[in-house]
Amino acid sequence: MNRTTTRRTHAVSVLTLTGLTLAAALAGSLPATAATTGPGDEPYRPAIHYTPEKNWMNDPNGLVFYKGVYHMYFQHNPSGNTWGNMSWGHATSKDLVHWKEQPLAIATDAEQDIFSGSIVVDKDNTSGFGTKENPPLIAVFTSAYKDASPHRGLQAQSLAYSLDDGQTWTKYSGNPVLNRNSANFRDPKVFWYDKPGGGYWVMTAVEATEHKVVLYKSANLKDWTALSEFGPANATGGQWECPDLFPLAVDGDTNNIKWVMVVNINPGGVAGGSGGQYFVGNFDGTTFTSESTKPAQTIPDGKVLAGFNGGTYDGWNVSNEPGNWKNGPFGGSPANGSLPGQSPVAGFGGSGLINSFNDGDWPLGSVQSPAFTVKDDYLNFLVGGGKHPRVSGKLDNTPPAGELKFDGFEVPNGTSLADAGWTGTGDLTPNSQPATSGGDFYIGAKRINTFETGTAPGDDRRGTLTSPEFPITKNFMSMLVGGGNRSADSGQTLAVQLLINGQVVRSLAGDNSGVLNWKGWDVSEFAGQNAQLRVVDQATGGWGHLTLDHVMLTDSAAVPRSDEETVNLVVNGQVVRTTTGNDSETLDWASWDVKEFVGQQAQIKVVDNNRFGWGHILADEFTLSAKPARSNLEAYDWLDYGRDYYASVSFGNMPDNKRVMLGWMNNWDYANDIPTSPWRSAMALPREVNLTQTPDGPRLTQSAVKQVDKLDEKASYNDKKGGPIPVGAHQLPAATSGQVQQVDITFAPGTAKKSGITVLGDGTSSTTIGYDATTGKIFVDRTKSGNTAFHPAFASIEDAPVTLDKNGNITMRLYLDHSSVEVFAQGGRRTITDQVFPNAGADKMAIFAEGGTAQLKSLTVTPLEKAMFLPEKK
Repeated sequence: MNRTTTRRTHAVSVLTLTGLTLAAALAGSLPATAATTGPGDEPYRPAIHYTPEKNWMNDPNGLVFYKGVYHMYFQHNPSGNTWGNMSWGHATSKDLVHWKEQPLAIATDAEQDIFSGSIVVDKDNTSGFGTKENPPLIAVFTSAYKDASPHRGLQAQSLAYSLDDGQTWTKYSGNPVLNRNSANFRDPKVFWYDKPGGGYWVMTAVEATEHKVVLYKSANLKDWTALSEFGPANATGGQWECPDLFPLAVDGDTNNIKWVMVVNINPGGVAGGSGGQYFVGNFDGTTFTSESTKPAQTIPDGKVLAGFNGGTYDGWNVSNEPGNWKNGPFGGSPANGSLPGQSPVAGFGGSGLINSFNDGDWPLGSVQSPAFTVKDDYLNFLVGGGKHPRVSGKLDNTPPAGELKFDGFEVPNGTSLADAGWTGTGDLTPNSQPATSGGDFYIGAKRINTFETGTAPGDDRRGTLTSPEFPITKNFMSMLVGGGNRSADSGQTLAVQLLINGQVVRSLAGDNSGVLNWKGWDVSEFAGQNAQLRVVDQATGGWGHLTLDHVMLTDSAAVPRSDEETVNLVVNGQVVRTTTGNDSETLDWASWDVKEFVGQQAQIKVVDNNRFGWGHILADEFTLSAKPARSNLEAYDWLDYGRDYYASVSFGNMPDNKRVMLGWMNNWDYANDIPTSPWRSAMALPREVNLTQTPDGPRLTQSAVKQVDKLDEKASYNDKKGGPIPVGAHQLPAATSGQVQQVDITFAPGTAKKSGITVLGDGTSSTTIGYDATTGKIFVDRTKSGNTAFHPAFASIEDAPVTLDKNGNITMRLYLDHSSVEVFAQGGRRTITDQVFPNAGADKMAIFAEGGTAQLKSLTVTPLEKAMFLPEKK
C-alpha cells in the first residue's frame, strides 16, 4: 500500500476528564462516554471485528497459519490515530474469530517505512535464515525509503525473518532483495509454486501507477528473476495495489482448477474510492492469463448529440470563471485528453472531450448544450472526474436576503470582538477574534476561526466565545460554517450554539472541511425573544476547530451551496437528472431513463463548482438511444460492492487448502476521519472464498468463515411463515432489536419497486438494506444511518446486481456490528460491506416495501457473542 496523494490528516484525541466535564456542561448534559471505559466498550468499537486497542490500522499483511495459530499482521501507526509511521502490527488467533493483539512486529526506522507484504513458511529453509529443525517464517515487505536512505523516494522489496514463530523479527542485512528503481513498486504477495522437477517461490507485486501486476520467481527468496506482467485490464481508474494469486477448484472439482488474480484499486472502485477487483484464468508457472477480462462496453446505437471531436464546443455555451491564470475550467475548446498537471485520462471516445482541469481544480464554471428535442428513451454518455453530487440549485455563495448580525464580523481595524460586546473563556478570548486567515468561501476579510487563537494557534485550543444578546426577529437563522465536527458520543463538544435564557436550543458544526457552507436553524418558535450565539470549542486533535461567518436572520431557510461536479439534464429550466463522477480519470458510461420527457425540449449542463480535491469533471459522447448503456465498471468482477472492503488478501499455509481472505474495512476517501477513538479502522470478517460455475464462467462466492458460527447465541426471533409486506415501513418485535447479530432474511419483491429491511434504527435514523426491482440490484443505504457528517463523502448508497432465485426470492445474510454491516446475498454471489455509525442506542429493525407489496418468506435474528477485548481467563 501507499499514500502518494497529499492529505490532511485528522487525529481525534481523548480529552481529560476535566475537559469532558466542561464540554458536557456546555452541551447541556454529560455524555455517556465521560465515564471511564475500558478497551472494547468505547462508542462504535466492534464486538466481532478485529481492531487494535489503539492507533491507526490499514491493510492486512502477512496473513499466515502456522503451528495451529492464525497470524494477522497489519499496517499500523504505533504513534497515532491517522496514517503514518508505517509499521507492522500483529495479532493472533486460534479460530479466526477471537484475536489477541501482540507486540509491534516490524517497526519503521530512520531509512524506511514498512509497507504491505506477505509471510511464507520457509519449510525447507531455502533462505538459509533458519535450520531444517527450526525453519524460519519470512516476511516479504515493501521498503518505502525515506530521505535518509540512499534509495530515497523508491519502493523496493525487502525481507525479515523470525525464528520464534512470528513473535520477533530481524530485517535482512542484504535488503532490498528486489529493486526496480520505481517509486510505486509495492505490495509483494509470495507463495510456493509446485511443478514437476521442482518448485519455486512466486512473487506478485504491483507497479501501481502503470496498472500492472509484475511476477517474479526465486529459489531462495533473496534472488529474483522476472517472469511476466499482467495488466492493464478492467478497472484502471486509480492505483493498483495489494495483488494476490491463488488456485481454486471450480465447484470443488479438483480436476477443474482455475487461478484467481486479485487486484485492489484506489480510487476507482465500483462504489467509489477504494475497492477490489478479481480475474479468473490460468497460471502456468510463468504467466497468468485472464479468461474474465471484459472488453469495453459497446454503446447502443443512437443519435449522437455531441462528441467534441471537431476541435470546438460546436454551439455549447461555455462559462469560465474570470480572473484565473488560464481560461479555466473548460478553456475555449474541448481537451484532447489529459491537461497539464493531470493524471492520464482514459475511456473517452474519439479525439476530444469536456475536461474541466484547465488550470487545475481551482476555477469554476459550466458548459451548456443548445436545446434539443428528446426523441428516445435513454440518454447515454461518458462521465469521469470528481465525485461531488448536486445537493441544491445554489451554485454561488451569495447570502440570502435578511438581517446581517454582528456586522459579519467585519469589525474596524484595530478592534476585536471584545469591543463588540463578546465574552470568552479559555483560549477563545474575544481579543483574538475575528481572524483574518483560515477557511474558504468566507465573505469579506474577517471571520471567527477557533484555530487562530492568540500566539499559539492550533486544533488543541479550547474555550467558548459568546455574543451579546440580540432579538429573534425572523423565522430562520443562516450562517456560513466550516471546520470540524464531533459526534454526540465523542465526549468532545465542537459547535455553534443558540442560547435562549442561557439554555442551548439549537446547535450545528462544520463537516470536517476547510470550506464554509450555508447552514442554519428554524427559530420561529423563539420569535420576539432575546438570544445569544455561542461558539464552543472543547475539541482537540484533527479538525478540532470551527470557522464561522456571516450570521443572519432570514425569512427562509439556509440553502447549502452545491460544491458539485456534475452532468445535468435540464427541462423547463429545472434539473431533472444529475450524475457525478467517481473520483477517477477514467470515463465510464452512464445512462438516464428519459421516457417521460420524450417530445420535450431539453439541455445538458456540465457543472464544475468545486475548487478542491477531485474538483473537475469529464464528459463525452452524449447519445440519445432506445437502449441504456451499461457501465464498464459495473461489468467487471468485484470482491465486494460496498465502500469498505479493501486491500483484501488471503492467508497462506492454510489447512485443507482452504482459501480465506481478509480485507480492511475502510475507504481512503474518508479513512482518516471516521469518528472512532482511540483506534481507527477495523478488519472485515474473514471470508472463505470458492469458485462456482455461472453463465459467465467461474466466479467467486464468499461466506464468513464457519468459525463465526461459534458466536451464535440462541435465535431471538424466528419467523418461518412470513407474510405480505404492504407499502410502508413496519416495525418488527422487540426481540429483533440489537446491534451485534446475524440476520437471515428471504423475501420476494412481488409488485414492490423497493423492499427489504432496516437495521440499527431509532425512529429517526437507520441503515436500509433491500432490493430495487427497477435496477435489479440489492442495495445498502447509509445516508440516514446516524453519524454521517464527519466527512462529505461518507453518506452514500451502494448497490450490486443480483438475479432472483428460481422462486423469485432474494436471500441475504447480514452481519451487524456496532459500526458496520456486511451483506452476503444469493449464496454469497454478491457482497456489500459498509461502515455505519449509528446513533447511541439505535438497535431497532423494520421491514418495508415501496410502490407495491412484497412477501416476507422467512426471517431469523441471532444475537452474536462478543469476540474482542474479552476478560483474560484465569
